[in-house]
Amino acid sequence: MNPYGRTKLVIEDICRDVHRSDPDWKIILLRYFNPVGAHPSGYIGEDPCGIPNNLMPYVQQVAVGRRPHLTVYGTDYNTKDGTGVRDYIHVVDLADGHIAALRKLYEDTDKIGCEVYNLGTGKGTSVLEMVAAFEKVSGKKIPLVFAGRRAGDAEIVYAATAKAEKELKWKAKYGIEEMCRDLWNWASKNPYGYGSHDNSN
Repeated sequence: MNPYGRTKLVIEDICRDVHRSDPDWKIILLRYFNPVGAHPSGYIGEDPCGIPNNLMPYVQQVAVGRRPHLTVYGTDYNTKDGTGVRDYIHVVDLADGHIAALRKLYEDTDKIGCEVYNLGTGKGTSVLEMVAAFEKVSGKKIPLVFAGRRAGDAEIVYAATAKAEKELKWKAKYGIEEMCRDLWNWASKNPYGYGSHDNSN
């Protein structure tokens, strides 16, 4: 596990300690998997400052011509195409997960201590599968450069979602093509982000 992941686990432990020390605290912790997409209107999306750290913001910048290619780190993983597998979730599904968590806090307050829920689809998708889905919905070819693995990157990560489905009454609705469709809708309307002179939104 990389330092980022370890830090998140430490914070979860701190929250559990807070609840144990004062049971009046009611805590819900949401574990995000890999958020993708934008609001379907195309008016709200991700505009990273500097070089994006995540796959799909980088893909969108290549698609609009801001970067020359996508570097794919690791092609020798024990996966169907050799690239890393992650659980990608539409940002709208993620927002709905927050609403479900808040509803549980207010409606089931007597049953909550410190609870952890995974917000993902429960399905793994490889880097190359995500790129192919984006190319399909956007009509854009994404040039690729292949490189070695990055230290700390896991081979396969996807969510166990049964607890969230049962207790939050929440389940992700959108698939990867819908995520990529909404991402492209945002990126094509806002190729240089919110501060662009070309941005009329």
